[in-house]
Amino acid sequence: MPTLDDVYRKFGEAAEAAQLIETELGNVLVLVRCEDEGLFKNPNPARASDVFGSINRHTLGQLLKKLNNRTQSLNVLEGLLSKALQERNRLFHSFYREHNFRRNTDEGRALMMEDLESIHSALLDAYKPVLALRAIDLDALADMELPTRHVPI
Repeated sequence: MPTLDDVYRKFGEAAEAAQLIETELGNVLVLVRCEDEGLFKNPNPARASDVFGSINRHTLGQLLKKLNNRTQSLNVLEGLLSKALQERNRLFHSFYREHNFRRNTDEGRALMMEDLESIHSALLDAYKPVLALRAIDLDALADMELPTRHVPI
C-alpha cells in the first residue's frame, strides 16, 4: 500500500510535468514573439529580455490563450493541451480538497495514487508531442544514459 510519502512524491512528479509543459510552451511563445518583433534579424537584447520576462510569468492557461491560432502545429494538439490544462488546474487547486481524509487510510492513499497517475499521464501525453514539435523524443531521452552529476558550463 502507498504511504503518504509516496503520495507526496507522485504529486511532485505530476507538478514537475505541469511545469515542464509551461516551460516548453513559454519557449514556443518566446520564439513566436521574437519572430513577430523581428528580433532574429535585428537583435535587440533589451527588448528580447522584456519579451522573455513578460512570458516567464504566464501560467499554462495564459500561454495557451496567447498561442491560440499562432502556431498551426499547436492547434493539432488542442485536445491534449486542453486536457492537460484541466488536469494541471485540478492538481494545483483542488486535488487535496477532493481527496480530503483519504490520506489517512491505505485504501484512500491508493485512490489518491491512481488519480495522481492519471493526472501525470495526461500531462505527459501533452508534453511529449509539444516536445516532438522541436524534434525532441522524450521516450528516446529516457532510454539514454545521462550524466548523474552536474557538469560546469
